[in-house]
Amino acid sequence: MLVLFPFCGLLLIACGIYILLLPQLPDVASLKHFRFKTPLQVLSRDGQLIAEYGDEHTTPLSYRQIPPMFIKAVTAAEDDRFFSHEGIDPRGLARAAIELLMHGSIQSGGSTITMQVAKNYFLSQERTFSRKFTEILLAHEIEQSLTKQEILTLYVNKIFLGHRAYGIAAAAQVYFGKNIRDLSIDQMALIAGLPKAPSRYNPVDNAPRALERRNWILGRMRSLGSITAAQYEKAVHAPLGLNYRGTVSEVNGLYLAELVRDTLVKRYGEAVYTSGWKVYTTVEGNRQNAANLAVRDGLIDYDHRHGYRGPEAHDASLDSLTDYNTINGMIPGLVTAVTADSLSVTLRDGELISIPWSGLSWARRALPNGRIGLPPTRPAELAKAGDIIRCVRRDHGWELTELPKVQGLLVALDPRNGALQAMVGGFDFFASKFNRVIQGGRQVGSSLKPFIYAAALEHGYTPASMINDGPLSFSFGDRLWQPQNDDGEFMGPITLRRALYLSRNLVSIRLLQSLGVNTAIDYCQRFGLPTEAMPRNLTLALGSADFLPLQMLTAYATFANGGHRINPYFIDHISDARGKVLFRAHPLSVCDDCAAGSASAPRVIPATVAFEINSILHDVILHGTGRGALAIGRSDVAGKTGTTNEARDAWFDGYSPTLATVTWVGFDTPAPLGNGEFGGVAAVPIWNRFMAYALHDQPQLGWSRPAGLSAVWISKSTGAPTSASDPEGYTEYLPADKVPAAPTTPANTNDQLF
Repeated sequence: MLVLFPFCGLLLIACGIYILLLPQLPDVASLKHFRFKTPLQVLSRDGQLIAEYGDEHTTPLSYRQIPPMFIKAVTAAEDDRFFSHEGIDPRGLARAAIELLMHGSIQSGGSTITMQVAKNYFLSQERTFSRKFTEILLAHEIEQSLTKQEILTLYVNKIFLGHRAYGIAAAAQVYFGKNIRDLSIDQMALIAGLPKAPSRYNPVDNAPRALERRNWILGRMRSLGSITAAQYEKAVHAPLGLNYRGTVSEVNGLYLAELVRDTLVKRYGEAVYTSGWKVYTTVEGNRQNAANLAVRDGLIDYDHRHGYRGPEAHDASLDSLTDYNTINGMIPGLVTAVTADSLSVTLRDGELISIPWSGLSWARRALPNGRIGLPPTRPAELAKAGDIIRCVRRDHGWELTELPKVQGLLVALDPRNGALQAMVGGFDFFASKFNRVIQGGRQVGSSLKPFIYAAALEHGYTPASMINDGPLSFSFGDRLWQPQNDDGEFMGPITLRRALYLSRNLVSIRLLQSLGVNTAIDYCQRFGLPTEAMPRNLTLALGSADFLPLQMLTAYATFANGGHRINPYFIDHISDARGKVLFRAHPLSVCDDCAAGSASAPRVIPATVAFEINSILHDVILHGTGRGALAIGRSDVAGKTGTTNEARDAWFDGYSPTLATVTWVGFDTPAPLGNGEFGGVAAVPIWNRFMAYALHDQPQLGWSRPAGLSAVWISKSTGAPTSASDPEGYTEYLPADKVPAAPTTPANTNDQLF
């Protein structure tokens, strides 16, 4: 009888604790409706991930979405009697105690999966008797309220698995870049081994321990009959096969993602970070990636034209590489050997590569005052063993490179409705989060001229009007201003068309004089260009105004769409965690019969003026400063270059009927780009790379001649009608009331411009 007293005492104490704690237990029924803190996801229009925001990377699964083999793996690792016990497994606890005594550590889980659900959803991580007893009580209550399938689903969706991954679906993406259903047995076993100690067994941080833990779980699965001996042998000898993707993004569009994040937080507050909302932007993923590569490669090419500054460090070791980050595909590497025609380089991730002479021969030394040295003759002139350099893989293979000091951008939209198609706000988001597309204006140079010319066309001029490209001189007190053309020459009287596509400064000033500065500014405002950024003097004709690239893009879209003002937008729709659409954009569109919810974009300039400007800006590409754009091989594009004083800014604003794109190159602190770095040299190649990709499968459309314009055969030298046999003649499009008596029928009366 005396033996029973201690046991009865313990039983009474346990009952007392149970009675005391039971009223304080949380309502486990709430688990049936638990809402996970899923991150805000920013996606491309076609559903590719750009970025996500939130402390936890979570992708909840239903029970049916959990692969059966993963269920076997996780129960083998954590709780092999999960489907038979009632929340507490004395045998499992005993096995864990024996492992601790014999090996000094516990490989199998000491707590049941149900107990871990209780801890993860309701309890803190403190290690006290009362917390453990509460965990046991909760596990019992959970088993009474939920099915085994519901409990397991809660478990696999909540467990922390390292590197911000909560739940197995997130871990599959982070560590392998795969959907959970696509994992192999060995990969499932690796993830199943993480809940016990996500840091200790993490494959990114501790591959040997992760491999050891994975193989132990595979052994447990074999002994439990979950896999065959053959499956075990194949899985246990498989490499880790990591494809670590800490950010899991598929699209390089962080400047756009940051714009989305900032917009939503300002409107809805920080609750959006755990809302599970999916924000579908207007960009297509592959187009955005193409835009990023276009900017990157364009700035690399600019940097190459101005010489190689040399390695980033000398006399370094492999350990030193950890201090250097990969920036936009530019990978730090340690030179390990120099041969007669190549450099052998060990990259930051341990890969050994060879840079051939074709990837080195560009590297003429950068000298003071913008000069460059002679071409190198051998690799030893560029680097030696122990140097840290940058490498980049381009279309032709590995290439020596360096981080550009210059910056650039690209922004594109659909001129028919304003939907953003790409946004690259700088060379690399992590190197500089300053989004040059929407933050800080730059002088636009000659890219402003088309708007002044459009005003002139609406105020009585025609493309055939003759204007004098001759000297001008202005006195301001004791100051004298004598503006010049870029080439320092004067062409005399020329047509308005030629003056624009050849970007003649003196003609632009004369047109602005004729119109009046205030009239021109009011006209520019129709395109969305802010009046406060425009100087109220004749320098406006040379592009002295500071505008944001997005403002310039919006303005040029008016030409591209035939004369309508659209508003840029970048969010197509937003859905909640259950897929319910919370918001959908209804933009102003250029349409005769707009769809429900959309309105027609207002016309701000006559269709005739838009057509005439498109025709002239097409000639910019055929005969003028934008000839480099001929490289994309399309006849339905138009545009205008812009270069400011001392080539501090280089622009190209170009478009087709379905896609308008602005590119810019310059230094954040304005400084000369160097000799020869005009808009046609620095900015056009970036535009070409993107547009060639974006339009490669698109039909060539052109712009149809609107009513009110007549085709007339005009002399290039006089601007007057001429005979069809005149070799200097060309087809001009003139308002019907401004067609002079023509001696012949025009050579081309096609209503399609291109």
